[in-house]
Amino acid sequence: MITTIGIDIGSLNIKTVVLRKDGILGTAVGPTGDDVEIEARKVLDSTLSPINLSLDGLFITATGTGAKLVSIASQQKSVNTCLARGIHHLYPSVRMVIDMGAESTTVVKVNSRGRLEDWANHDKCASGTGLFLQQMAKLMKMPLAQMSELSLKADGRADITNTCAVFAESEVISHVHRVPPTPMPEMAAGIFYSVISRVIALCKRIGIERDIAITGGVSMIDGIILSLDSELGFKVLRPESPQSVAALGAAIIAKEHVEKSQK
Repeated sequence: MITTIGIDIGSLNIKTVVLRKDGILGTAVGPTGDDVEIEARKVLDSTLSPINLSLDGLFITATGTGAKLVSIASQQKSVNTCLARGIHHLYPSVRMVIDMGAESTTVVKVNSRGRLEDWANHDKCASGTGLFLQQMAKLMKMPLAQMSELSLKADGRADITNTCAVFAESEVISHVHRVPPTPMPEMAAGIFYSVISRVIALCKRIGIERDIAITGGVSMIDGIILSLDSELGFKVLRPESPQSVAALGAAIIAKEHVEKSQK
């Protein structure tokens, strides 16, 4: 029986998926670290050990920003192609994927066969990324999870309108020091909306089309989901393991490669 591996090397985390015909055998997430090759092997080992498998003979497709740094990979594919294939496997009705990571946000359009149709990304500035949200939480002197919980209680939202991350920080600081200060829940809601406004602009660039799914580490923040649903006017789909969708797509592509080579 064919068993393949997909590995997604992101700027902060490495994600792996082991796939067999009857479904996903194992997944794992670990830090990317300074030595990508060593860390990739560690994450792969943590995926394979519980299911009593070794790397011997397994076909591996690598994707992500650090895909070229993994010598054990059998082939490399673009992360957008892998996102399209992975989300189609989970949700065949999806036609758009919003992938929100630590350093970039990408919007991918998917056709009815799970193939990449179009894409747009935002990676020139920290605004609209996980790192931006972490910095905002630091300014508010609380964990990001707590900031998310606060935003769900907001009756309104503070105006955080600047498209530059540096100036957006200045806006947040001004809200903190107002007399009286802007309520914390409204500040949190305003921060999440400022991120989502950039995401919506990306979606409009290639044309919004339902259904829409959200992936990446930032998608695990409930405040982001609430703001996105509100702006779109409908609920987005969030996979159970949103960080691992590109790795799943890579494993699917690896499986198809092996099947084709065996014919």
